Amino acid sequence: MSTRTRLLGGALVAFLALSGAARADTISFADAVSTLANDCGSDIKKFCKGLNLGSGRIQNCLESHAPKVSPTCTSTLASVTTSIEQRLAAQSSFTAMCKHYVAQFCSGVVGEGNILSCLNKATRVNEGQCGQAIIDAGWR
Repeated sequence: MSTRTRLLGGALVAFLALSGAARADTISFADAVSTLANDCGSDIKKFCKGLNLGSGRIQNCLESHAPKVSPTCTSTLASVTTSIEQRLAAQSSFTAMCKHYVAQFCSGVVGEGNILSCLNKATRVNEGQCGQAIIDAGWR
């Protein structure tokens, strides 16, 4: 293996490690639905046929049939629920978590979307609780 190949391989590993560190720990609502459909589709058809997703009806149905639901679906439901709860918590805590940075970098900016855009441009906001809240909220 040449030195150049080793360097490129090392750079690729470093890039992937850094990309993973900055990746959101939460999943989008669309990804949650897709993941649940893949891992829980047969259980939903069997136990919750005819129910809609809204208001946690499918989740409640699967939980009420927990002893009969497949282990894969049970595990996926738990991880998706945790991730969505984390995302919602980040979205609701964003204002409080980023208050200092908004005052420092975005004073005078009006509107939550404009403030978020301003914060995303301020590189110092990429770290810390504010940056993590933006990532967990699914906004970066």
